[in-house]
Amino acid sequence: MLRGARSLLSVPATSRRMVEKGAASEADALFLDLEDAVAPGEKEAARGRVVAAFREVDFCGKARVFRMNALDTPYFYGDVIEVVEGAGEKVDAIVVPKVRRAGDLYALDVLLSAVEAGRGLEVGSVTLEAQIESAEGLENVSEIARASGRLTGLHFGPGDFAASVGAPQASIGVRDGWDEAYPGHRFGYAMQRIVVAARAAGIKAYDGPSANYTDPDALRASCRVARSVGFDGKWCIHPKQIPAVNEVFSPTEREVERAREIVRAYGEANAAGSGVIVVDGEMVDAASIRMAERVLERLR
Repeated sequence: MLRGARSLLSVPATSRRMVEKGAASEADALFLDLEDAVAPGEKEAARGRVVAAFREVDFCGKARVFRMNALDTPYFYGDVIEVVEGAGEKVDAIVVPKVRRAGDLYALDVLLSAVEAGRGLEVGSVTLEAQIESAEGLENVSEIARASGRLTGLHFGPGDFAASVGAPQASIGVRDGWDEAYPGHRFGYAMQRIVVAARAAGIKAYDGPSANYTDPDALRASCRVARSVGFDGKWCIHPKQIPAVNEVFSPTEREVERAREIVRAYGEANAAGSGVIVVDGEMVDAASIRMAERVLERLR
């Protein structure tokens, strides 16, 4: 489980140097990628590198997570079996790319249960994070979000999603989905639907990466949009992106002050038997209390 991460750093499973650097970084979470970051001819050998890294590298308190290859590839079952059997209790979670239907996670859950039982691990100990990257995945996202008790988060994959729906996009995350030809955010619907499905299922939601790590202003804009629609955090593909992502997805001092004031005023009103709560000249209702409590929960 990613435990409320803001920044999720992706590193190639084939680079021990990048794994060690990522583990020591300020990212809240780190995952070793066996999918897009690894060439087809390297994928099978890369599994052993994931096992070695999970057993030998100090992750500095971060969960040990890897991204497997999609279920419609010839690599996925080997990824699951070799890494989970080889690293055993060191495996905390698996990021599952290109999830299209609830049955994908059911099939993976069954395979994982068999591997865990055969390895003598607690069945259900390895959690799952599902990427929504296609029109079919978005259409089925509500069912996907409830498909497995192992699932702890949904992730938006903007690059593959753009390709799936035929939306022109030269680079992943660039311009944050805005385009002069469309008077709005092209991914706004998809992003909001993923967040709603995640919240209804009681799990987390994470935005995908911005490919241009040399443009901090564009990254911050992307983070602000994602946070404004309810995402908990965002992927990073370079350590340079971590500070901005952590900053934007953290409550501001003003947000924390106001949340504490609302909770305090609510407590005082309850003690006095009053149903009227006013903070800084503004009436506060039950929804305001829930939002304030969420800010303080996020701070913790």
